[in-house]
Amino acid sequence: MRILGVASATAALALGVAGNAMACNIRDFAAVAACDDNGKGIITVTDTDASGVKATVSVFLESNGADARLVGEETVVGTREGATVTFSEAWTPKAEYRVHIKAENNSVDEDILPNLITPDVACKSSETTPPASTPPASETPSPSETPSDSATPSPSESTTTPATTGSNAPSPAAGESNLAETGANSNTPMIAGIAGAFVLVGGGAVFFGMRRRGAAKA
Repeated sequence: MRILGVASATAALALGVAGNAMACNIRDFAAVAACDDNGKGIITVTDTDASGVKATVSVFLESNGADARLVGEETVVGTREGATVTFSEAWTPKAEYRVHIKAENNSVDEDILPNLITPDVACKSSETTPPASTPPASETPSPSETPSDSATPSPSESTTTPATTGSNAPSPAAGESNLAETGANSNTPMIAGIAGAFVLVGGGAVFFGMRRRGAAKA
């Protein structure tokens, strides 16, 4: 009987240890801050609970020992190989996060300790910077648009002085004096004709007067 009792106790102890090993435990959870393939910040929580108890994972950003904001909340079902949940978070270097685990069967309701501290270097996004906008094309005419040399006026064309338009007044005849410029040229024939008439009239008067005087003496 003593041997049977010892065997029963041993079996019960073994079952208890196995049950505790299969139960959900805070030590089954781990959190890490990293960068994804695109260089963006993420926080990953891994659940290695082999019992497969569903648990809720909540991540909080800490500031001065208090929750600053809720980063996100996800459920996870643990596996022996490890099941993960990932939160997108553009974390800064040496930032502090609190990760709380609450199992569905209430076997766990506590934080992962110590709090998560992010790395000293931030993630660098691998997204390429968009190229700068192409400046507008210069309005300078191309060589083919540049006026050819043939279109440029020659010195003789550009310096030719236009001919001066002459006045309507008749130009003075060769050999005439400057009287033509005072208008004497236009009245001279008339004056000469009148003078000739006076000469003829005077000569006739003298001629008739001498004949009349000769006839009176006779």
